[in-house]
Amino acid sequence: MGAGNCTGVSQFLLLGLSDDLELQSLLFGLFLSMYLVTLLGNLLIILAVSSDSHLHTPMYFFLANLSFVDICFISTTVPKMLLNIQAQNKDISYIECLTQVYFSIAFAGMDDFLLTVMAYDRFVAICHPLHYMVIMNPRLCVFLVLMCWFVILSVSLFHILLMMWLTFCIGTEIPHFFCELAQILKAACSDTLTNDIYLYVATALLFAFPFTGILFSYSQIVSSLMKMTSSEGKYKAFSTCGSHLSVVSLFYGTGLGVYLTSSWTHSSQRNSIASVLYTVVTPMLNPFIYSLRNKDVKRTLGRLLSRGAPCL
Repeated sequence: MGAGNCTGVSQFLLLGLSDDLELQSLLFGLFLSMYLVTLLGNLLIILAVSSDSHLHTPMYFFLANLSFVDICFISTTVPKMLLNIQAQNKDISYIECLTQVYFSIAFAGMDDFLLTVMAYDRFVAICHPLHYMVIMNPRLCVFLVLMCWFVILSVSLFHILLMMWLTFCIGTEIPHFFCELAQILKAACSDTLTNDIYLYVATALLFAFPFTGILFSYSQIVSSLMKMTSSEGKYKAFSTCGSHLSVVSLFYGTGLGVYLTSSWTHSSQRNSIASVLYTVVTPMLNPFIYSLRNKDVKRTLGRLLSRGAPCL
């Protein structure tokens, strides 16, 4: 495409997951169902934590924040995709696209940070149980969450400021179901070297350091468990980490799948399908993992659901 066709644009075209009209109807029903399940599951987690005084602990405080972030994460991408399918329209405005990029980076990063903070919480609870309430006091918990928000929102904002210097060709097509930063950079007409460098550095720092923190926390937890003589104590301590380990595995597993897919294949469709696992499936499964593996959450949810059931 010639340089004369490259200018400031007002909209992009999101190609989505498929051009097949029959398949699009199926995708609409599938993604709408997953979106509603995600909203319901995570809202129930937030409601359970806020309504039960027994769940007013650091672990559940972070869990409620994780559920809130998951709701925001999936709401950044899926509603626009559903709207485009329903209207049979692929347009997304330039401002909407920048907004999607900003919040998708922010909420993905917050997921990562919160999982790291939750690993630290489990480390203190198991390795320093006598000092747990002193160390993980409410002030520290709020400070950790606010600090995570400050860092990730600043990083996301810098991505957007760099993107605003780019020019795009008229009729730019994004081979994805939402405005993913890597795909946007590939579609740019102007040089993206600075953007690419910042993307790689930010990704490495924001994912490598938290993942290292999680590994360190669990190495200390395993070391502490090995020193326990009581098998019952070991089981009780490990059971408190089971849900978190499952969510960490799901988050990093799907994230790694997206990275490997984009690196090893040039198929935009495969990359989009891999991104579905990361942006849609993971937020949907998180509340089920925590509710099914946690007796306290199951008990509270059961009480809430039975209270809301109509009397026959």
